[in-house]
Amino acid sequence: MEVKDWLIYILFLPLYGALAGIVHSHSSELNKERESDGSYKPRDHHHFSDEESDHRTDFDHEAILGSHREAEEYDHLPPEEAKKRLGILAGKMDLNGDQAVDRNELKAWIMRSFKMLSEEEARDRMEDADEDGDGFVTWNEYLTDTYGAGEDSEEALTFEDDNLHFVEDDKEMWKAADRNGDGQLDSREWLSFSHPEEDPNLLPVILKQTLKEKDLDGDGFISFQEYMSDRGKDMGKSLLLSEKQTFDDSFDHDRDGKLNSEEILNWIVPSNEKIAEEEVQHLFQHCDDDIDQRLSFEEILNHHDIFVGSEATDYGDHLHNIHHFTDEL
Repeated sequence: MEVKDWLIYILFLPLYGALAGIVHSHSSELNKERESDGSYKPRDHHHFSDEESDHRTDFDHEAILGSHREAEEYDHLPPEEAKKRLGILAGKMDLNGDQAVDRNELKAWIMRSFKMLSEEEARDRMEDADEDGDGFVTWNEYLTDTYGAGEDSEEALTFEDDNLHFVEDDKEMWKAADRNGDGQLDSREWLSFSHPEEDPNLLPVILKQTLKEKDLDGDGFISFQEYMSDRGKDMGKSLLLSEKQTFDDSFDHDRDGKLNSEEILNWIVPSNEKIAEEEVQHLFQHCDDDIDQRLSFEEILNHHDIFVGSEATDYGDHLHNIHHFTDEL
């Protein structure tokens, strides 16, 4: 047995039996999708497919328009009209009025779009959950919408064993999002509950739940074995070594062989700021034709297919949102 094979064998053999069936990934349609390791999927997870060369432009369009719905509507807009409206948007991105958009201006715009996208997602989900249409979601309304429970009292609800784990976690997150403790969530509280990874006040709950699920020895840290859990059971040697390198290089910043609280959150919670910076780099790489680190309005319009494609927008509402955004700046 080679040294690397021996290392893998020693690391994982004691855990295979203990870890079987212990890892869950949240199945609730309300909360954001989770990766196989339990981390929240980043907003740009669909930007590229498994093939790095297969680029999906819908993320670029959403990052500019700040709306899934508007990005889809642009499909019905003629290219010339799309360019015309994009020209107005470019003027709003240009905060210093120099007829170009620099990296900082584009990043600010994309961060604003991410915020608008989360609010749109929360509104759509709240419409489904708020059965009586009173502008609030009660705990029982949430249970009924998410788990299909049809009883009026929580005590009468019955769940499959696997769902009990999710319900308990949801209840804990619900209480943290319910700022005024009135037992129901208004639109802002619902936004926090549906996107807890974007609310600093809910990060301690995410950390607590991650440790409860992953920290098998209860030491307050997550080792590489715990990080991998039973995902490593059927992995070959090369994949395990690749995962170990990711663990060491991307998350274990102090190189002590385990993840502390800050490192755990860095792993579990994607950084929208980092994603925005990567999107800025992507757009500049494809659109900054003269490589002057500024996107002129001409460059933006010449590459309108990358920014918005030929997709529609509720023009008046979007300009209203832009006006509100620029006023805040």
